[in-house]
This record gives sequence, structure tokens and C-alpha cells, in this order.
Amino acid sequence: MKTTGIILASILASITWAQAQTNGGYTNFIRQKQLPSGVEWDMTGIAANGESQSALAINPGGAEFELWSVNTITAAQYKLDSRYVGAYVPIGGVVIRSEDPYDTVPRTRADRPFFVDVTVAGLLSGVADPEASKKVNFLRHVQSYGAAGTGMNLDRTQATLLSQNYIESNTPITGPSTLTFAINAIPGANRAKVRGEERFSVFSLPDNRTNSETGQAYSAPASQLGSQFIQIWPVADGALAGITTNQLIRFKVPALTITLNDLYPDSHTYAQVYKGAPQLGTTGKIVPGSSIVINDTVPQSRILAVSDYDDVFDADGLWTMEIVTKTPFGLDRLAYVSFTLDRILQMNGSVTTITD
Repeated sequence: MKTTGIILASILASITWAQAQTNGGYTNFIRQKQLPSGVEWDMTGIAANGESQSALAINPGGAEFELWSVNTITAAQYKLDSRYVGAYVPIGGVVIRSEDPYDTVPRTRADRPFFVDVTVAGLLSGVADPEASKKVNFLRHVQSYGAAGTGMNLDRTQATLLSQNYIESNTPITGPSTLTFAINAIPGANRAKVRGEERFSVFSLPDNRTNSETGQAYSAPASQLGSQFIQIWPVADGALAGITTNQLIRFKVPALTITLNDLYPDSHTYAQVYKGAPQLGTTGKIVPGSSIVINDTVPQSRILAVSDYDDVFDADGLWTMEIVTKTPFGLDRLAYVSFTLDRILQMNGSVTTITD
């Protein structure tokens, strides 16, 4: 049995705990699993950056280390990464990036691309080298959350294996191999409304052999060397009720009902008005009572009732009202309506003078 401690900063080198949440809303821990015994040990109170010696010695079967982050309010647990450490095991790592800089769990929108950086080191190529030391297995899993799911209490053993390929060469010193995915593979008929996650993993091959010099049997299971998943959230949509296209408004503007569905977890959504016909990218005046900011881990839906917003109109004529949402991916229009405002009171008549 190996008695030498393992420095966790080396085991988790591709992330160095930087993916763990650093604010007060999360706590982090590292779980060590001994193989093949299955004995577990948790190291709690892990900072977002640092290093520590492993709690348990590494047996001949190796050990798996998992980095977890826990939301202190919801108790939701996120496994950010994992590493397997053994005597004759290559090193593998996976880092997923998107246009959303959220630093707890990678996430993106259903219509946006994402990127997977894969790192492999320690592969051998000698004729006498065992097969498990020459290549690793790269797997891609997908799993839907369902029509309104959030991923809470998800059984990830039910994920669908979409593809697997062998990687037989070490990562060049110039940097990791990057895979670009223009669109996700979460199942669903309406591609704009899928929600779920994709998981990418690097696994070692099983290694069962006998030391030719000592005659000692050696057995190591196929183990996860590195893994990460990305959450896919639906594209938001919205509707305006209370004003119809080409409506003529003569006096007080009518009350509105604004329906907003699947607002992105990091978004600012509001109704705005501006003079003239619809034109994408126009900056208008925000309608009072229509602004909503979402800073959450899952999408949100809202229904807003808005009234008494006459003051945003400073002249009569053709106006456009639109719902826009600002996310890490830019500004998008969810709905719009154009109407004519004519609040000038006109009087037609005549004056008659009667004299005696």
C-alpha cells in the first residue's frame, strides 16, 4: 500500500478549485473514494483556491477525488470535477466554456454554442506497455430535465451515452484540444425550449495484469479521470396584452399584461417604448413597472400587470412598444406592438352673435 500523501492541487490541476463558488452562498468539499474498497472520506471547508494532502493513503487500486460545491440556501450539490489517481493511470481533464461567465456550473442557452477543452497526459506508447496506459476513453452523455425541470435531484445514471471515442495521444504543450459544439444535443421537438445537461468525461481503461518481476497481481477498474457538465436552458419568450397592432389610442393608455416565460437565470427584461416603427436595437424609455432582473440558478417565468405609464409618451404619433431581454448573449426582442397615439382634443363649431 502506498503511504505517501497526494497533493490535491496536483490531482485537481485543471481546475485548482477555481470553479468552486467563492461567495458566502456556497461551501466546498472534496470527497476521496478508495478503490476497490469503496471507503469514502470528505474534506470539508475547502477554499476556492489552495492545496492539501489527501486524507487517506492511496491503495494499489487507486482513489477517486471529487470536488463538490453546495448551495447553503437550497442545499443543491454540484460535482464540479473529479480525478482518479493510481500507479499506472494517465491524467485526463475536461473544462467546458460558454459565453456565460457564471463560475459555479457551466451553463448556456439552447440556441448558443459551447466549447469543451480536453487535456490528456501520461499516455505511453511502448510495445510492452499495458493497453490501459496507451489510451483513454472520451464519453459524451446527454440528459433532459423535462418540460419544466431544474436538474434538482437528478439521477445522472439515467443519462444517455451519445458517443465515445478513444484518445491515444497526449495533449500538445501548446494547449488543450478544443471541441466546438454549435448546438446542444438535448432531446426535444422544440429546439428553443429544451432544458437539460451535457456531460463530457475522460475514463481510463480497466487494467488487470501481473507484475512480471514480482508476480504480484494488479487490478485497476475503468475510472473517471475528469468530467464536467454544462446546463442548457431554454430561450425566453414573451407576450404583450392590452394594446393591439395599429390600435388608435385617443385618451389614457390601456393597462397591460406582460407574460414572460423561461427568463434566463442571468437577465434583465423590460418593456420599452420609442417613437416610430419597430427597429431592432433602438433604445427607448422603460415602461414603469415592467423591469425585472433575474439573478438565479434556473430560469424564471413571470406575469406582470402594468398601468399608469402615460408619462413615458411625450408626443402623439406612431409608437412602438417592445419587450427586450438582456443576457450574457446580448439583447433580444421577445415581443412588440406598434400603435398610434392621438391625445389632442379637437373641437369643431361656430359662434353666433345675437343683437337686439
